Amino acid sequence: MDAPKKQKITDPKVALTKAEHYCAYQERSQQEVRDKLYEWGLWPEAVERIVSDLIGAGFLNEERFARAYTLGKFRQKAWGRIKIKQGLKFKKVPDVLIKKALLLIDGDAYLDTLTTILTKKAIILTEKDSYKRRYKLQQYAMGRGFENDLILEVLKNSDL
Repeated sequence: MDAPKKQKITDPKVALTKAEHYCAYQERSQQEVRDKLYEWGLWPEAVERIVSDLIGAGFLNEERFARAYTLGKFRQKAWGRIKIKQGLKFKKVPDVLIKKALLLIDGDAYLDTLTTILTKKAIILTEKDSYKRRYKLQQYAMGRGFENDLILEVLKNSDL
């Protein structure tokens, strides 16, 4: 049985209404909305007009998106600044807004989160060799987007 074909939207008014619902559901970056509009089959001039209408109506705000994304990924997924920054760059958020959003992360909470994820990982690691163990913990935290110097500092100051 064939998969159902995607319905193409040719009317910009219908697309605008649908895009408003898409943006109202959760914060979106301009690039996410553009991608969705192109997916719906709209022409570039219609896409840009709809994006500017959404910005004018307050449905789309890059700064608000960057703040929500940063705090959400930090609090919910315990991502570090590096991974959050990469995610925002992938969504084509301007560097100025990325820097502004990353400043929202509290330094003490950041260190606490790093310590917590390293402690949890240390509990489940079965590696006996202390060098390999530290290396694995370091790699794990780097994969989560934390800075190497902070990771080394936390590992040095704890007995993980």
